[in-house]
Amino acid sequence: MAQRKPIVAGNWKMNGSVELVSEISTAINECKNEQVDIIIFPPAPLLLKVVESGISVGTQTVSEFNSGAFTGELSAELAKQLGATHTLVGHSERRIIFGESNESVADKFAKAQENGLIPILCVGETEQQRDAEETEMVVAEQINAVISKLGIAALLNSVLAYEPVWAIGTGKTATPEQAQAVHKFIRDMLSKQSEHVGDTLQILYGGSVNDKNSKSLFIQPDIDGGLIGGASLKADAFLSICNSALGNV
Repeated sequence: MAQRKPIVAGNWKMNGSVELVSEISTAINECKNEQVDIIIFPPAPLLLKVVESGISVGTQTVSEFNSGAFTGELSAELAKQLGATHTLVGHSERRIIFGESNESVADKFAKAQENGLIPILCVGETEQQRDAEETEMVVAEQINAVISKLGIAALLNSVLAYEPVWAIGTGKTATPEQAQAVHKFIRDMLSKQSEHVGDTLQILYGGSVNDKNSKSLFIQPDIDGGLIGGASLKADAFLSICNSALGNV
C-alpha cells in the first residue's frame, strides 16, 4: 500500500476575519510538519492574508469559465496568481444551495487543473439517500462525472473528500466504521480502473469533524485526513485536529 500523506483542510465558509487568520496561523505554526499538509480555505477576500501568514491556502470554489461577465465569480487563473494551491470543487453547499450539477462540478475540476490548482472533489449523500441505501450509487455518480470528462488519470493530481451531507454542520458525524466503509468503497471502485489511483489518492473525511472525534476517524486505514468546518475556526480545536493527523503518520 502506498504511503499517503495526511491532509487537514479548514473550510471557513463565509466566516473568518483578519484577526482569525493571525490566530489560526500562530496555532498552525506550532503543528507544521512535513508529514502533514495543512490548508486553509478562507473567504476569497482573505486569500492574500493567509498567503502572507505562510500557510497553504485554497479557494472554496472557482468558476468553470476563464473570464467574462460573471459577477461575483472567481477564476482559477486569478486564484493561482493570488497564491492558492488548491480549490474545493463540488462542496454539498455549492451543489444544493447554488445548484451545481455533477457536470458543472466536472467542468470546475477541469478548469482548476488547467490553471495549476489541485482540486479537492467533494462527494456525499443526503440523509434521504442514505436511508434509501443509495450512498454508493450517489457517490459513484459524482466521481464518475469527473472520470467521464477527464479520464481516471486526472484523479492523480487531485484529492477527494467524502462528506455525508447529513453530517455537515449538524453535529452528527458518521461513525468511524461508517466513514471507513464509504472510503473503502471509493478506493475499491477506483482501483478497478487504476490500481495506482486507488492506492495513492488521498481521501479526506468531512462532516462535523472536531477535536473529540478526529483521532478515531483519522486512524481508519482509508481515511487520509479531514475537511474541517466549524472546528477550523477555533485555534485550539484545529491545532488538536492537526496533531491527531500527525499522530497517525
